[in-house]
Amino acid sequence: MGTKNFIEELEWRGMIHTIMPGAKEQLEKEMTTAYLGIDPTADSLHIGHLVGVMILKHFQLCGHRPLALVGGATGMIGDPSGKSQERNLLDEPTLRHNQEAIKRQLAKLLDFESDAPNAAVMVNNYDWMKEFSFLDFIRDIGKLITVNYMMAKDSVKKRFNGEGDGMSFTEFTYQLVQGYDFMHLYETMNCKIQLGGADQWGNITTGTELIRRKLGGEAYAITCPLITKADGTKFGKTESGNVWLDPRYTSPYKFYQFWLNVSDEDAERYIKIFTLLDRETIEGLIAEHRAAPHLRILQKRLAEEITTMIHSREEYEKAANASAILFGGAAPETLRSIDEMTLLQVFEGVPQFRIARTDLGALPFIELCAEKTQIFPSKGECRKMVQGGGVSLNKEKVADPMRALTEADLLAGKYLLVQKGKKNYYLVIAE
Repeated sequence: MGTKNFIEELEWRGMIHTIMPGAKEQLEKEMTTAYLGIDPTADSLHIGHLVGVMILKHFQLCGHRPLALVGGATGMIGDPSGKSQERNLLDEPTLRHNQEAIKRQLAKLLDFESDAPNAAVMVNNYDWMKEFSFLDFIRDIGKLITVNYMMAKDSVKKRFNGEGDGMSFTEFTYQLVQGYDFMHLYETMNCKIQLGGADQWGNITTGTELIRRKLGGEAYAITCPLITKADGTKFGKTESGNVWLDPRYTSPYKFYQFWLNVSDEDAERYIKIFTLLDRETIEGLIAEHRAAPHLRILQKRLAEEITTMIHSREEYEKAANASAILFGGAAPETLRSIDEMTLLQVFEGVPQFRIARTDLGALPFIELCAEKTQIFPSKGECRKMVQGGGVSLNKEKVADPMRALTEADLLAGKYLLVQKGKKNYYLVIAE
C-alpha cells in the first residue's frame, strides 16, 4: 500500500465533492480497484478531463489500481448529464483511433507498463456491450431498476422539465448502460469504486444499486467538484475553444500561456488540483504569492509543472522563453533560438507585412518601416522614434535608421520582428 491516504490527499487538494459511506473504509482495508470513464469523442483529451486523470494518478500513487474506461459504447449513445442537447454518435474505426490516442496521453501520467499489482489498465465498454442483444439487456438489467428510480435523477429531471429538446429513449437508458459497466468491472476486475465528476453522481449510484440488487455486492462512489473559474465561467474553454493536451490542437506555447494567465484566486485552487507538488511546497508558494502577487509566482509555477507534465521539460522551456520574448526582457539570442512554429504562435495576431527577399542587402531599415510596410506613416516619424531609442529589430535597439537589412537579420530564415514602443510588434516576412 502507498504511504499516503487517498481520501486525505484529495480532501486537502479540494478534489472531493461527495463520498459514498463505506468508500473510505474500503480504501483503508486493501488495495482497491477504481475506474473513471473518459468520453472518446475526440482523439485528444482536453484540460477538462485533467481533473479526473489527476484523481486516477493520485489513486495509483496511493497504492491502488486505476482503470481508465474509454466509453466506446456510451460514446455511441451520449450522456445526458450536464447537457441539454443530444450529441453526435461515433463509428467503430473512429472510436478505436480515439482510444489509442487517449491511451498515449494517459501513459504520460499513469503507469500502464510495469508489473506492479496496481499498474493501470485501459478498458473500452464497447468490448463487452457490442455482443449484448437488446432483449438480453432489458431482461437481465432493465428489470432491476425501476423507471421511478431513473426519473428521480437530476440529469433526467432537468431534461424532462423543458431544458433542451427533451430526451430520447437512447439517452434515458444511458444510466443503465453506465451502471452495467460498473457491474461488469466489479465482476471481472473486482472494481469496487467509480470515480467521476459531481455531475456523474446519478449514473454512478445507478451502478452501485445494480451491483447490490443483482450480485448482492457493495460498491462505492467518489466524485470531485466540477471545476469553474472564480468569475463563474466555464473552466478550460478559451475564445478559440478547448485547451487540448495534443500539441496539434493546442500548441505547448498556448497551453503554457493558458495557465500563466489564470487569476490569482484560480491559481491557488489549480496548483493543488493540477500538480503533484506536496502540501508544504504549495502552502509556501501561496504565502509567497500573497506577499507579492505582482510577481505571479503561483501562475509561473503552475504553468511550469503542468506544461512539463503534459508536454516535456524541453517544450516548457521553449514556451517560457517564447513568453519572455513577448512579455519580459528576453535577450535577442532567445528570440533566435525559438523555432518557426513557436515564433508564429507567439506573434499570432500581430500585423504582418511581406517584402521581396531580393530587397535585402541594400534596404535601409527606415525604408522597410515607412515605404515597404506601414509600420511608420513617414520616414521622419521613424527617424525620430529611432533616435529616442523606441524601436527594436529582433529585440535589439536600432541605433541607425539607415542601417542595411541583410539575410543575416532574418529569424528562422524568413522573418524580421520590428517593435515600436513597448507593446507594438510587427512581423515582416521576406519571400
